[in-house]
Amino acid sequence: GWQKASAIMMLADKISAAEAERMGMIYKVFPDADFESSSKKIAETLSAMPTMALAYIKEALTNSASNDLEAQLSTEDELQQKAAATEDFKEGVKAFLEKRSPVFTGN
Repeated sequence: GWQKASAIMMLADKISAAEAERMGMIYKVFPDADFESSSKKIAETLSAMPTMALAYIKEALTNSASNDLEAQLSTEDELQQKAAATEDFKEGVKAFLEKRSPVFTGN
């Protein structure tokens, strides 16, 4: 929480990767031997996703730190409308209806 984050920043506490993962500061820790292959799998997964949708998710998350509820709901409504207007959205729906994996282009 706030107190732990404050202490780490103010006291320059050193924490291990495992502790950072446990506290939610980082997504995942991999053993050294698995780091390259595991990182590559995550990158491949992300690269196959609709990039504009990912950007809108990131924007919504960033804004949520300072928005009140009404502003956040408005932001999310706007971003969902933007996402629904993309070619990737159309491809996602089409692929779902055709029971196949989508091929996103970032448009």
